[in-house]
Amino acid sequence: MIALIVYIIVNVIVFFLYGHDKKKAENKEWRTPESTLILAALFGAFGGVLGMRFFHHKTQKPKFYIVYVFAIIHAIIIIYLVSSGFFS
Repeated sequence: MIALIVYIIVNVIVFFLYGHDKKKAENKEWRTPESTLILAALFGAFGGVLGMRFFHHKTQKPKFYIVYVFAIIHAIIIIYLVSSGFFS
């Protein structure tokens, strides 16, 4: 159960990281490196996808398509864990 809570928190942080970077872009301020955003999405893929969609940020950059791949991998892992009774 703790792992699930940590996973949710990581995804929320990644979501807001994408939003923070979008705000910085609009204000023409120093930005979060793209590699940092992608690395964050590796651990919080759903937060990355939601952040990209909600803030309309990095959606046109081909290298950020990897975030969607991360989300698919995360979904497969979650489905496997649920079906194997990991959360029971």
